[in-house]
Amino acid sequence: MSERPLPPHLPLNRSRLIAPGPVEVEPRVLLELAQPQIHHRTPQGIERLMEARAKLTRLLGDPYDAVITTSSGTGAFEGALISLTPEGGRVVNAQAGKFSERWGDMSERLGYETVRVARPWGDLLDPEEVADAARNAHTLLITHSETSTGALHDLAAIAQAAKAQNPDLVIIADCITSYGVAELRPAAWGVDVIVSGSQKGAATPPGLGFVLFSPEVQERMIPTPQRGFYLDLTRELKGQKAGNTPQTPAINLISALSLALDRLLAVPLEVLWAEKRRQADALIAAGEALGAPAWAARTSPAVAVLKPPAPLTGRQVAARLAAMGQRALPGQAPYEDTVFRVSTLGYADRYDALGIAGMLEDAFASLGVSFERGAAVQAAWRVLGEERRVMAGCEAR
Repeated sequence: MSERPLPPHLPLNRSRLIAPGPVEVEPRVLLELAQPQIHHRTPQGIERLMEARAKLTRLLGDPYDAVITTSSGTGAFEGALISLTPEGGRVVNAQAGKFSERWGDMSERLGYETVRVARPWGDLLDPEEVADAARNAHTLLITHSETSTGALHDLAAIAQAAKAQNPDLVIIADCITSYGVAELRPAAWGVDVIVSGSQKGAATPPGLGFVLFSPEVQERMIPTPQRGFYLDLTRELKGQKAGNTPQTPAINLISALSLALDRLLAVPLEVLWAEKRRQADALIAAGEALGAPAWAARTSPAVAVLKPPAPLTGRQVAARLAAMGQRALPGQAPYEDTVFRVSTLGYADRYDALGIAGMLEDAFASLGVSFERGAAVQAAWRVLGEERRVMAGCEAR
C-alpha cells in the first residue's frame, strides 16, 4: 500500500471529534456556559443542581441518588471507592483493558487488599471467574464498556453471579462510556453504584463526574472516610440531597449538563439505547467493508474499536484522519498500532455515523487500500436502515 497526497480541499473541512471522549457538544449547551455567572448558594444555583441530579437519575432509569463531582470520572470513581470500602477491605478488580486496569491500580495505591481477575485485552470477562474471586470480598470493581477495546462486558451476568456467591458484596461499576448509551438496569442486575462523567454520553464539556448510589448501598456508606476529604461522597451525598455542596461546584458546567440531558431524555431510554447501538453497529459495518473488523466479540455501542488491514497500523489511520481534521484515536498503549477508535458518543446522530463511514473511505483510499467506493457508507446505511424495514413490516401487518 502506498500513501497518496491528501486532496486540496481539506482546509475547508470542519474539524470534528469522532473519538470516544471528549465529544462534540450541542451549540445551545456551549452557549449556556456563556451566561452570566451565578452563585451556587443562591436559590437559582440550588435549583440548577437539583434539576441536574434529578435528570441524571431519570437517565439511569432507576431511583438511585446522584452525586455530581467537580472532577473527571476517575475522581468520581475514587470517591465511590473510598466512601464505601473500609480500611482493610478486600477489593476484587475485574479487568480486560486499560481503563479496568486503572481501578486495580487505584485500589492498590489506596492500600486495599486487591485481587485482580484479568483477561487479555479484547476478551470478555467470565462471570463465574469473577464471582469466585469475589466470594470473600467487600467490593467488586467492574467496567461495563471498556473504551480501550470496544468490549461491552455482560454486567448483568457478572453482577448476578457475584451477588449469588456473596450477597453482601458492594459492586461499583465503571459506566463512564455506557451510561446514557448502552442498556443499563442496575437495580435489576444488582449493581450498587454507577460511575460516569460529563464528556461522554452526557455530551457536556469535561469537568464533571457522576456517581449514582442505590438506596440500599447508601446505608453502608462510611460516615467519615479516612482516605479522602474532597472526595468524601458520604458528606457530598448528604449535602446534595439538600441542594448544597461542601465545596464550590462547577455550577456553570452543571447548568450546561442539565440542558444537554434534555435531549437524551426526549425519548424513552429503550429508544435511546437502540439508536446508539445502531450507530455503533453502522461504524463497525463500515469498518468491516474496508477490511477493518471489530476487535471485541461483544461490542460496545459507545465506540467502534477496529483492526486495520495489514500493513496499516492504528496510529497510521488515526493520524490520517487527524490530517483530514477528524480527531479519532489509535489504540491505548501497548496496542496503539493494533487498532483505531471512532465513535458517535455525544452530540451525534445516525447521519454522523454515515459521515464517519465516508471519512474512513477517504482515509483508507489515501492510505492505498483498495475497495469499491461507497462500500463503507452502504454498509453503514444498511445497518441504520434496519429500523425502517422493521417499522415497514409492522405497518404491513
